[in-house]
Amino acid sequence: SVSKFKYIMCMKRIYTLLLLPFFLLTACDSWLDVVPEEDITTIDTDFETRDNAYAWFKSCYVPLNASSTSVRDLVEYTATDEVVMCQYLKNAGYFVGDKIISGKQNVFQPYADRWINGMNPRSDFYAAINLCNIFIDKIDQVYNMEEKEKKEWKGEVIAVKAYYYFELVRHYGPIVLVPDFMDPNQDVSSLKLPRSHVDSCFQMIVNLCDEAVRVGIPSSAKQQSTHWGYFNKEAVMALKARALCYQASDLFANNPVYADFKNKKGELLFPVAGDPVAQKEKWHRAALAADEAIEACRNAGKMLIDNSKATSVLQTHMLNIEKSVRAANFSSTEALLMIRRASDSGSEWWYWALPRLISDPIGGIPGTQLAPSMKMVEMFYTENGLPLGEDRAYSGNIYGMTQEKDPKYSEVVALNEDILVLHTKREPRFYASIGADRCYWRIGRSSSGNFKVEAQQGEEFGLRAKRITGTAPENLTGYWLKKGTCSEAELFNYSSTVAGFGENPMILIRMAELYLISAEAWNEYLDAPDEEHVYKSLNVVRKRAGIPDVEVSWAGARNRNNVKTKAGMREIIRQEWNIEYMFEGMRFWNLRRWKIAEKELNDKLFGWKVAASDQKAFYNNGNGPVVVESNREFVAPRDYFWPIKSEETLISGIVQNLGW
Repeated sequence: SVSKFKYIMCMKRIYTLLLLPFFLLTACDSWLDVVPEEDITTIDTDFETRDNAYAWFKSCYVPLNASSTSVRDLVEYTATDEVVMCQYLKNAGYFVGDKIISGKQNVFQPYADRWINGMNPRSDFYAAINLCNIFIDKIDQVYNMEEKEKKEWKGEVIAVKAYYYFELVRHYGPIVLVPDFMDPNQDVSSLKLPRSHVDSCFQMIVNLCDEAVRVGIPSSAKQQSTHWGYFNKEAVMALKARALCYQASDLFANNPVYADFKNKKGELLFPVAGDPVAQKEKWHRAALAADEAIEACRNAGKMLIDNSKATSVLQTHMLNIEKSVRAANFSSTEALLMIRRASDSGSEWWYWALPRLISDPIGGIPGTQLAPSMKMVEMFYTENGLPLGEDRAYSGNIYGMTQEKDPKYSEVVALNEDILVLHTKREPRFYASIGADRCYWRIGRSSSGNFKVEAQQGEEFGLRAKRITGTAPENLTGYWLKKGTCSEAELFNYSSTVAGFGENPMILIRMAELYLISAEAWNEYLDAPDEEHVYKSLNVVRKRAGIPDVEVSWAGARNRNNVKTKAGMREIIRQEWNIEYMFEGMRFWNLRRWKIAEKELNDKLFGWKVAASDQKAFYNNGNGPVVVESNREFVAPRDYFWPIKSEETLISGIVQNLGW
């Protein structure tokens, strides 16, 4: 779809994007009209000096930062079944993800468009790829740079170019692969390129990742502090493993719905569906790439965060889990790719998730507007590392009441008072990620910062009004999102105190993903799961989570043979993905690549009767959760891929995705 018009516009955007770092904080778009008179002839002069080249280098990363640094802009955070948004927040219209999960995506002005985003050129990934191509071509001519630094910068830009391609593929499927150089004087017809076979698209990503390493992208251990917000060797190797994992997954490798999908030249764009040998080999490539990346990470000193110290074993596991998704001042042994966040106050979960307590003397928190769904609450394992329905020790009515007496849960669960069975004897990731009624939530260093969650109407955490109004922030499920928040910050002055700990970048890739890719890919490649490949990788993640090894847990399960079969292990690994990466945007993409999104994302979402002021009514008299969100829509096959803007299909003749 790279027509002559689009190429010229891309060239004009180059100088616009060079200015973007200075305008990201403004609301005015008049700067978009600032275009130099001699676009192409000026490019060479920009690569005469290191300073000018560095300005261009940073511009190559602007679209990544502009599109990937805020939970408001990343649709994967709110367009699944993980959180429930109150009507007050829906009315404000801040979250594009809510529009997509509500079935409002369209072809005229697609939400979160990455193909050709006229509404937000900073998120136009084809323009970004052209920026990268020019940098890669021109950086060698800078006269006042050492060769080593040129190679490092080139590798970092090749890596981000691979990332742009990857994002385009997982959004749109088969895409247009842009030549490294295009003459703007070419005939228009020769610039209207067709979509390429999806395997060719993935191979392009893999080739770029390999090239970045070959050129000399620095390891994270040797990367200068000024480049901590850019790609490193371990991150680009992880991106390669991620791309190969997607390529092997059913959406791309075994998709009969797209079996006859062709580009405008009549060429098929997807592999033959139902070819187990070809798909199996793709899984093998993904497994090897993941293991290679894990080894590189280890050599660079990267590992899962597992060295925290707290007042109990359980709280130590919780602190490790909390720190795995936070990287104050870019300091993290687990994070592989970190980028600077947008500057708006709503870029992080805490702004929308933290409670505004009745006793809050400052009122600096707007109040909870996004809350975990019951589906996610029930997805976490028991303390024995098993799903709720598989743990023989977790029998009876999970919606009934009990009392916790085990001191190992001290300061995590309220002891010796009535509490929902569902909130007891759960794995550490549950308590680290979910704020539940009659459980504790540490927000603050002092003992007074360990708040007991009291969720009923009129209580400290509960609904202020006696009914749901939609005119103010409201928690609709009776649960709170703890993941992504900082337990050392002070609740009543959260913004200021958390800022005092340093910059908190967005983590786009962390090392736990590599272990899960390895386990999944080896399980799909092998005839049956084994210790050396499948269990070993999965157990690294489970160990940090504070639960038993997978073989140990499932030895006592109701369906104990699940751990011994490919199909059974597939479901175990998928649940591990869902739990480990809950509220990090991963489920949105995994449900698609597994090709099960229509089964999961059309479900109604449940919670408790949050307007009830007594325990019995709050828990619906023991009859289970109630529906709190039903306006959700995922249409297959339409919603598996983004629509390409209709104007683009008319201008370039590009083939539209199915259903749009």
